[in-house]
Amino acid sequence: MFKPAEQGHRVSDSVFRRSEPELRTALLEEQYTILKQSRFPVIVVIGGVDGAGKGDTVNLLTKWMDPRHIHTHAFGRATPEEREHPPMWRFWRTLPAKGRIGIYFDSWYTEPILEHALGGSGDKSLQQSIERIFRFEQMMADEGALIVKFWFHLSRKSQKKRFKALERDPLTCWRVSGSDWKHHKHYKPLRDASARVLRATSTPFAPWFVIEGVDSNYRHLMTARLLLQAMRDRLADGAASGTRRAIPPRTRAAVRDSPLATLDLNKDLARDSYRVELAKQQGALNLLSRDPRFRGRGAVAVFEGVDAAGKGGAIRRITEALDARFYQVVPISEPGTEALAHPYLWRFWRHIPRPGRFTIFDRSWYGRVLVERVEGHASPFDWSRAYGEINNFEQELAEGGLIVMKFWLAIGKQQQLARFRARQTTPYKRYKITRDDWRNRAKWDDYQAAAADMLVRTSTAAAPWTVVEANDKYFARIKVLKNLCERIEAAL
Repeated sequence: MFKPAEQGHRVSDSVFRRSEPELRTALLEEQYTILKQSRFPVIVVIGGVDGAGKGDTVNLLTKWMDPRHIHTHAFGRATPEEREHPPMWRFWRTLPAKGRIGIYFDSWYTEPILEHALGGSGDKSLQQSIERIFRFEQMMADEGALIVKFWFHLSRKSQKKRFKALERDPLTCWRVSGSDWKHHKHYKPLRDASARVLRATSTPFAPWFVIEGVDSNYRHLMTARLLLQAMRDRLADGAASGTRRAIPPRTRAAVRDSPLATLDLNKDLARDSYRVELAKQQGALNLLSRDPRFRGRGAVAVFEGVDAAGKGGAIRRITEALDARFYQVVPISEPGTEALAHPYLWRFWRHIPRPGRFTIFDRSWYGRVLVERVEGHASPFDWSRAYGEINNFEQELAEGGLIVMKFWLAIGKQQQLARFRARQTTPYKRYKITRDDWRNRAKWDDYQAAAADMLVRTSTAAAPWTVVEANDKYFARIKVLKNLCERIEAAL
């Protein structure tokens, strides 16, 4: 794969100087056009062998363009805090907003390659990393991101020569480290692992460009020209993403196949029994949250349901049992300007808990397949692909050690009406009822159909849904607490 990048191409200084002004101007113009339109972000991945000029090339790009709108991220080995989260967490949080450029040194490719070549991880582990990367980049592309990946290559002989030259110069000797020579010693396994990963992850929506790294003039011009062409091509494309395609919505027949079709909403619990069970279940939850084994896990609890289903009341009964230092409740409302400039999962990625902690989402990423679907804020393509993206996201949370628990609180249409009216007539509850609640109620059947689809398509072994009969609030709260305790105890 790397043979064509070992041809010894060179560009003279005079040719480089003649090419620079026009190329710099064009890059800057395209950068400002992207910034002004703010239709998509640009993600530039810089990888390659040690000594091939990655740092020099990034410095050139930030010099030729406006660095105020470029965020450069250099990732090494994961820190202890980063290892407490899913593998992609540290990259999720740094993605550029629409109109901005993010440059990533090595990025999500570094550790899988190093672990396979030097750490002894097997083929299965590497394949899992490749699949994770593929899903991540596919989602970024579907969200509209322009992804351009450069791999700078040197032959083993050229790499050694480069290291020797840097070491001879007192001003550059610091650039060659012990790990550089270690990697040089293991050049072949690193090259083979890199070639396998690049072949598997060079896609139409996120292509790799392998560039010879011996001559800096050649490397700089090739990188700049390829990036410029990629930006021009995307700007000429009227769509936000070249991978978009029409996906028809599912029919309402799915409601008959969902757990909603067989619910007994008349289940209830007497007040006296509720008080006894509440104390019992809250005590059990408190003990589980302080169990030494829980310190290495952590939990995510998601609450969804129609308006007035009792999500807030159920959440309060959970938090009463927990230490306030180790949980957070994240209420989700309509996304703001910053959230809309990023992938829809971005605002949730930032709240993933560390081990030993709870994060409770009062509404969640399921808004993409519920309110955004019903209200037309997401296209059929966008909400249809979200089922798989959400399943992948929750699978990564589970693989990272988190216990993922999801609750759909279900009430009848008449029960909702009764609660709406009670909120209107009770002074301290009036803040709970809004025009949006009445508007959503008018689309009851559409929301039920969307919920049925969601429950069927996103209840997985790693993150199953619990459907809660919530006409009676006492029954619903106890069922939620019992399920939380059972899931955590089973996981521990």
